[in-house]
Amino acid sequence: MRRCALICLWIAELVLGGFHKDAPTLGSKNSPRRLSQVRGEYNYPAVQNHSVLFYREASGEMYVGATDFVLQLDVKNLQFKEKFPLKATGQQQCGEGPCENVITVIEEFQDSLFVCGTNGHNPQCWKLFPSVHNQSHETMKSYEGMGISPFVYTQNSLSLTVEGDLYAAAPLDADGSSLQFRRKAGSRTNVWMHDSWVSEPTFVSASWVKRQQDPENDKIYVFFREKNSDHSPEADPWISRVARICKVDEGGSKRFFQNMWTSFLKARLVCGFPDESLYFNHLQDVYVKPADAWQETRVYGLFSSSWNSTAVCIYSIGMIENIFENSTFKGFNQEVPNPRPGTCVRNSKELPLATVNMVKDHPEMNDWVHSLHRATPFYTSSNNYTKLTVDQVRSADQQLYNVLLLATDSGKVHKVLEAGSEPFIISETQLSSSSSLQSMKLDSRKKMLVVGFSEKISFVDLQRCQEYNNSCAECVLARDPYCAWTDTGCSPTVPGAIQDVKNGNISVCPPTKADQRQAKRRRRDADSEPEDVSTVHSVPLGNSFYLSCPIDSYHATYTWEHDGHTRPCLQMQSDCLHLIPAMTQDNYGTYRCVSKEKDFTQVLRTYELKAQEPPEVFRRNVAPAERNHASAVAAQMGWLLYGLTAAALGVFR
Repeated sequence: MRRCALICLWIAELVLGGFHKDAPTLGSKNSPRRLSQVRGEYNYPAVQNHSVLFYREASGEMYVGATDFVLQLDVKNLQFKEKFPLKATGQQQCGEGPCENVITVIEEFQDSLFVCGTNGHNPQCWKLFPSVHNQSHETMKSYEGMGISPFVYTQNSLSLTVEGDLYAAAPLDADGSSLQFRRKAGSRTNVWMHDSWVSEPTFVSASWVKRQQDPENDKIYVFFREKNSDHSPEADPWISRVARICKVDEGGSKRFFQNMWTSFLKARLVCGFPDESLYFNHLQDVYVKPADAWQETRVYGLFSSSWNSTAVCIYSIGMIENIFENSTFKGFNQEVPNPRPGTCVRNSKELPLATVNMVKDHPEMNDWVHSLHRATPFYTSSNNYTKLTVDQVRSADQQLYNVLLLATDSGKVHKVLEAGSEPFIISETQLSSSSSLQSMKLDSRKKMLVVGFSEKISFVDLQRCQEYNNSCAECVLARDPYCAWTDTGCSPTVPGAIQDVKNGNISVCPPTKADQRQAKRRRRDADSEPEDVSTVHSVPLGNSFYLSCPIDSYHATYTWEHDGHTRPCLQMQSDCLHLIPAMTQDNYGTYRCVSKEKDFTQVLRTYELKAQEPPEVFRRNVAPAERNHASAVAAQMGWLLYGLTAAALGVFR
């Protein structure tokens, strides 16, 4: 009998498995509340080893750089608009393989789309002028790309444009060495780093924080990880850092530190549990969310650890600035010169030698930069997250909420609400099961997330409110700031609509007739037909059987009620099952699948099981010992599963 039950469950997994191979765990706040669906995708004509995304905010255009081409996409209509071929130029040798031009940089620079690539191990850049109204486009002459694009796409690099200046970090040598952060082109002087300031760095992100009332004090923040100078056994081999330079920095005088940053300072970026001396030291990604007051600009850091766990820590620029402005300098015990090292001045070439020398020899702060949630990270997870971006959403009561979009190495994206001290995982979307994520870009205006994989580009609609359209309670429990309950159902948030993002309290929902009618309509997604919640099955005595109920929320508890008894459900992928190994007279009757989440209880499925002999065809063709191995999920597939079970017995004997 146990073998029969195992076979039935195996068949159930084959039939019910599908959309998500690794379903979240029921009843855990660390699980996504719902499984969501992707809106659309664009498939590449060939698999790409690397891709880079650029969103042009002014025009709402999305550009994708891959191997030997740049694509222009219409994100609103999910359409391909134009392809710009950019094959490798020159006579360089590329070994056994072809000389490929893998695009690594796309930036808005000098009123053009500035594109750089590996160009067959000879980095080059071009200015791209997209066509207008499908007219023929003009491609550009090439520029030196050394220090902007890496020689091969696997080497570390990043780029940033600020008011007509291009900043970049890329190796100067083919072996990946001479890697540092530089100002490479534009109206200001080209400036670079001193070799002693960093040790085997991996640059993660760079961001310009604008000060509207004090532009001469604008800073550029660089986030990276580097080799730890402490080689003791208990020390982590890597340290995460934030560095700061002044936008107006033009380097030192002709006599000393010419073309070197005179304002470079760095500090350790801490994420973890300081009271336990347990830290996430491997910085993976950073997203900087601007604010009206520059001090309140948020920095979201994604970190990994040596114990296969990841964390998100949140900082403010005000906190980071406090360290740079007030900390003592590591390895320096004398009086700090005036002006203080790191101070932004109108003419950096006139800085006193003592100040510049201090930057040269002691650029590191003694104090560490701690997160807003000092004692613990904002969010920790066993998921291996690799990319992070953050959107800001205005709720129905005009409050602003930040939503973190975290991508895993297994092709999933989690939508996580930042509301209070604890994260709330709104949903999980499976985008690809065959490749890892390469790039990710947010279109905040259209509320669309664009994700690049080796085989395709996926588009995630962040306003999939129809997934909560069953009732006002469902819509409110979702705690999704993109969605609120209106007269027409769960819709993109509008002022005055019904919503409780902070707590998900369903008491805000009125007990209207329209709401009650909506609550009776159960559907798995917006495109499917409403399902009948009451089903009758006629099951032969002695047969194996199981009942199925959809899991709409992984934060809810699910039970099966029958004849005054309550039993927990058996989770199988995205369904809640009740298994009956062999039907007896006591097993017949009415079964209800009941879910409860906070104060919201509902009956999701009702089944009536009645006794019946199996069909004559099975009595003739199935041996007596095998006749009791039928199972079913719903009426339309009951006897199909009966046949599959009988066939499976031959495999397992």
